[in-house]
Amino acid sequence: MSALATDTAMVMAAGLGKRMRPLTATMPKPMVRVAGKPLIDHTLDRLAEAGLARAVVNVHYLADALEAHVLERAVPKVEISDEREELLETGGGMVKAQGLLPDPFFCLNSDNIWLDGPRNAFAELSDRWDANAMDALLLVVPHKQAGNFDGPGDFHLDATGRVTRRKPGRIAPFIYTGIQLVSHRLLRDAPMGKFSTNILWSRAIEEERLFALPFTGQWFEVGTPAAIRPTEDALSRG
Repeated sequence: MSALATDTAMVMAAGLGKRMRPLTATMPKPMVRVAGKPLIDHTLDRLAEAGLARAVVNVHYLADALEAHVLERAVPKVEISDEREELLETGGGMVKAQGLLPDPFFCLNSDNIWLDGPRNAFAELSDRWDANAMDALLLVVPHKQAGNFDGPGDFHLDATGRVTRRKPGRIAPFIYTGIQLVSHRLLRDAPMGKFSTNILWSRAIEEERLFALPFTGQWFEVGTPAAIRPTEDALSRG
């Protein structure tokens, strides 16, 4: 297997998990159990399996419980980006953690569950990465590979993988999985405080530096309690 683009990932774990209520009334969403283990352990286990040595995990909601859990791990070695004082959203969270992150770094949501195709997701992204051409490379899936997802999709791709957004009222063929490979260039001149990564993506689209890679595996959205059982059933089938 060719080398990964980086040995470090940022795991987004600070959100309030409102869509997962009532389960998140007493626990952070990344601690909700699916198929016998917390969501964030599915993510961290995949990082370990792929050979990543470090994970930077941001925390905000019920941070003490989440921090204590992830710091028990040896692989990947976890460092905390503390957002207890202010929840910074996805873009602000990356900017706050930037000093802990190499260039480039993987970034993924803590509620990702997926089954790899012939190769693991991080190897696929690394092989496609071109630092001279890209500010970020998103992992996307077509609708038929997106379990529990019923939205209109997010992006269109041209023949080179360059991204454009879905137009309002239309359907787009690809859904963002919550997994990306990010250059520090994407974070330059970022807004202060909390903001969405969409702001940075929009600039990268204008500069033709946002790309996406269709995933060869199966991905599951686990955003609500109703999504847990179908995901567990699919995982049990492999």
